[in-house]
Amino acid sequence: MECDRVTLGGDPAVLAAELRALVPAPESVQDVVTEIMTHVRATGDDALRYYTRQYDTGGAQPAALRVPEAELDTALEQLDPAVRCGLERAIENVRRVAEAALHSDRVVQFEGHEVVLREVPVDRAGLYVPGGRAPYPSTVVMGTLTARVAGVQEIAVCAPPGRDGDVDHVVLAACRLAGASVVYRMGGAQAIAALAYGTETVTPVDVIVGPGNLYVQEAKRQVFGAVGIDGFAGPSDLIVIAGADADPTPLALDLLAQAEHGPGTLVIGISESSELLADLSARLQDAPDTGAIARLVQVADVDQALALAEAFAPEHLELVGEGPQALAPRVSRAGCVFLGADSATAFGDYIAGSNHVLPTNGAARFASALSPAHFRRSFTEVRIGSGAGELARLAAPLARAEGFELHARSMEARIRDNGKHDPEG
Repeated sequence: MECDRVTLGGDPAVLAAELRALVPAPESVQDVVTEIMTHVRATGDDALRYYTRQYDTGGAQPAALRVPEAELDTALEQLDPAVRCGLERAIENVRRVAEAALHSDRVVQFEGHEVVLREVPVDRAGLYVPGGRAPYPSTVVMGTLTARVAGVQEIAVCAPPGRDGDVDHVVLAACRLAGASVVYRMGGAQAIAALAYGTETVTPVDVIVGPGNLYVQEAKRQVFGAVGIDGFAGPSDLIVIAGADADPTPLALDLLAQAEHGPGTLVIGISESSELLADLSARLQDAPDTGAIARLVQVADVDQALALAEAFAPEHLELVGEGPQALAPRVSRAGCVFLGADSATAFGDYIAGSNHVLPTNGAARFASALSPAHFRRSFTEVRIGSGAGELARLAAPLARAEGFELHARSMEARIRDNGKHDPEG
């Protein structure tokens, strides 16, 4: 696979931008995505079937958009017992981590009033499960379990069918195990449009989450506002910061494992050890080409390595070796951090319990891993009692300073002196 070595000699932010530029930006597919979504909004199921024939089934007539319940049951019955065991452990671990992220109602007490912070789930969520190069039953677990723990009652999963017109049977089995409410055979930007706006078969949702290619992520960006989204979860990336004491064999496997995600994936090894980087370079260049891009960066020390990682804001960050592991408390821009020689990113992709739907394309600067919060709305409940008069006297001048006389009078109507209202204040 392609693997170049570079030396960080200047501003880490400049090199981070150059590394990001190796992968096409979502804007490069904006016009195509807009055309697809307009078509789906105009013609519904007909457009979905058209794009399924064009992009998924090779021109063959696609099966029904909605997967029958009986097919989910059959897929589960035929599932390899070892795969089922792994899925069940992943379900349990993801559930436990998601439950730890839930918040109960909180009350902030003031003298004379209180504000209650409440959270409620959305009614219906949509989960996009990628297809194409490989099936992703693990994504079914990550999205469905997190939504279920959040309290969502209706969870729609969609995945693109293969050339045979059907969704991979392991994905279908995972949908049954994880508790999906409905499964649709559809993928790409057209699936995002259907989930956001609805068709004759597809019921619109309130929130859409899940990873996907540039077309899927650009589609999510375009529907934001009509629905909520988790953020940009597109082509994967990984940074490994390794010390001279790190074993290159598992590190190379970690980089190659992430490269399995294919075109658009960016894997970066950073070290102050030229010997380690030379070893990694040989291993990566001898590996089969998946379309992923690899870069190895020589730095002067671990502080410079951290500066580059923070500027890049990786989806996954591995810290391996005594020096790099000591950086962990200083990391602030990463989707998920893996500490130590045995903490491979692959564990997070499947079974550790952390969520593998993570911010990519540098979005870890401001976004977070998929969690119950993405499926819940926060709002406040205000109860003003004996403090109404004091608050009105304080706030009315502010309202008038903004030119809102009736706001001021609305509050002043709650001033009570000697038990009587004084609307004029």
